[in-house]
This record gives sequence, structure tokens and C-alpha cells, in this order.
Amino acid sequence: MIDVIGTDAGAPSSLPVPQQTLLQAAEVIAAPQRLQAALQAWLGDARPELIRSDDPRALADALQSRPSDQPVVVLASGDPLWFGLGRILCDRIGVKRLRFHPAPTSLQLAFARIGRPWQDADWVSLHGRNPEILASALQKRPAALAVLTDPNQGGASSVQRMLRSSGLETSTDLWLCENLGHADERVQLITPGTALPADLHPLLIALLIAREPAAQDPHQLPLFGLDDGLYLQHSDHPGLMTKREVRIQLLAELALPKQGVLWDLGAGTGSVGLEALRLRPELQLLAVERRAGGAQLIQRNAQRLGVNPAAVLETDATAVLNGGLPSHLSQPDRVLLGGGGAQRERLLQDVLARLRSGGVVVIPLASIEALANVRPLLENAGLAVRVQQLQAWRGQPLGDGTRLAPMNPTLIVTGTKPA
Repeated sequence: MIDVIGTDAGAPSSLPVPQQTLLQAAEVIAAPQRLQAALQAWLGDARPELIRSDDPRALADALQSRPSDQPVVVLASGDPLWFGLGRILCDRIGVKRLRFHPAPTSLQLAFARIGRPWQDADWVSLHGRNPEILASALQKRPAALAVLTDPNQGGASSVQRMLRSSGLETSTDLWLCENLGHADERVQLITPGTALPADLHPLLIALLIAREPAAQDPHQLPLFGLDDGLYLQHSDHPGLMTKREVRIQLLAELALPKQGVLWDLGAGTGSVGLEALRLRPELQLLAVERRAGGAQLIQRNAQRLGVNPAAVLETDATAVLNGGLPSHLSQPDRVLLGGGGAQRERLLQDVLARLRSGGVVVIPLASIEALANVRPLLENAGLAVRVQQLQAWRGQPLGDGTRLAPMNPTLIVTGTKPA
């Protein structure tokens, strides 16, 4: 067998006794150049053959020619099967000749340094990969995200710039963990809006930890089009909200009157309806969200934005329309139908029966199949229908430049009832 042993910066002295025993019995030891001096000092008078492991492919070719009964040990960083040389050895030598002894990964060390459980963490690697994968991961608003940076693609600077362009810098702690396990290890929290240290080590892992964004003075916020990161979100579905670009277009399609009743059905975080109140404070907003904790979340976001919905209900929208509506909210002037799922068509029929003359219903959709179902209902009810697709891109760092990362396209159906 070829024993592939994961190490930390203190190897070989820091290795467990069983792994040290394997080293002492080995006739051939492969180790990276950075460990060779410490390895020779630790071995003392013993003189096994030492070869370098810095080129995994060359190492695999060299090991293939070794006799199968010759004791061989390969030293690698952390877990050899997690972004280590393990994959190449498996591909070229075969699993049957290999036995792995993992040490903690850089991911484990990073979370250990900041003292945070990491069972809920996601991770992405930017080594030789398109940085768009980080943009996609950030759209989901992960609770914890580890990023293996690539100094050839901007390193920590790319992570910070992407965090800013996603509108999440104020709601995310950015930890930079350099040279983990080594004597010059450094772990630091970067304050939002500040420049990165000039002396960052290229061996770096970034941790992005979501936190509740600090409440701001509502009077200092933009009138509408707020950054996504300003909203509190559902902890179990943190990316499930109407993104800023779509939110702006939906507000335009609603053609908000100065006064009247606005229904936001399937309100999610409440973002669209609450921004509508910032534009038209005299509107009466009914927000309905069936997700557990939805009403409390919307009310908290309303407080952060300095607005007051007329009613926030945590229930299924079809149940609300079939009874229990306050009389002063029973006939809407504007409706945003953002939920419904399989019951969308039935819900839309109930909405159309209550919509005032001259009223507007706006429906954002993710699929053309849904469009085929809702459009006939609007037209058969005599509404003037407009259909559009919104496709937005966000600028994301790419090396020294910027690339445009596409967001999910959204179909928007707007129906206007005759006056």
C-alpha cells in the first residue's frame, strides 16, 4: 500500500503516533519541498529515499514504477482528498493501492479559528474557475460560505468586490484566514467599506458569514430600489426574495395611485409592498405570506423601513380571499400576485372578482408554462394585458476587469381592468 498522510504545518513532529510509525518504516517518502528540511531533521540517522511531491502528476508516474511490496508514504496538506493530490493519485495509480490518513482541511481550520459551527456552511473554489460560481452562490444568501481564493483571479479583492456588487457587504462578515496552521497565521475581520490589507498572503481562505444587517435611519434610505442586503430574510430560505432589479420594475408596473388598497399576495420578505408604501404612504397595504414566521419578518422589515402596513397575515392567500378580509381592504386597487404555486389560477380568479374598476394586477412568473395559464384568465376577464421579460445582469469582478453575470430572467404579466 501507498500511505497518503495528511499533515498540518507542524509535520512530521505533529503527526499522530500511528502515522509517525508509518513514516519510520517507509523506504520511500514523498513530501513537498517546504517539508523536506523538517522531515530530514526528524528522521535523524534513518535515510529513506526522499522525493518531492509538488507536482502530483509527476509523483504519480514515479510511484507507479515502484515495487508493490515497497513501503511508500506520501505527505500532503490537510485532507489529500479535498482539493489535494488524492484525486490525481486515485486516477493514475488506482484506489486499491492507496490508503488515506486525512488531517483537518483549511475549511475546518478556518471555522475553528473564528469559533463557528460549520455544518450549515457552503463552499466554492475559485482556483482556475469562473468567478461566476461565487456570484451564483451569493444570490442564495448562504448563512456561511467559505471561498478558496485564487491569487491569479484577484484573490481576496475579487471576493470583496463581488460581495459589494451583490449588495450584501453590510449584511455579511468577511473573515480572511491566511496561512492557516503556520507560524505566521493571521485571521482578521474586514470592516465593510474598508480597503484590504496590502500584505495579504496568497494562501488564503475567505469566510462570508451572514448577519442581521444593522438598522438604518429610514429617512436616510433611498426612496425605493433598496439593496437586497438591507432586508431581513427567512433563515431557512435566505435567498428567497424579489431582487432589487425586479422589484423596481414591479413597482413601475403597479402604477401606484396616491391612495387606495394594495394587496401583496405571497409577500415573502414584504420588499415590494413595503417599498410601495415608501413611494405612496397613504396606500393601505395588505401583505399575505404563508411561510411560518412570515408575518413577523414582514413587520420587522416594515419597522426598518419606517412604514406601516394596514394588515400582515400569515396564512394561505386563498383562505384569506374566501373569508376573513377586513371590509376596508376587501376590494383592491392594485394587486401583486407573487405566490400561489399550483393554486395560482384559482387565486387569480378570486383576485379578478374583487379588483376595482381601473385596477391593476401584476404577476411575476418564472416559466412560460405559467404564462400560458394566467394570460387567458386575464384576457377573458376583459383586462388589457401586457407581457414582458426582465433580464438583468450584475457586474462582477473578473481579474482586473468586470464581467456581467446574468440573473434569473423574470416574466412579468400586467393586467389592467377597464375603468
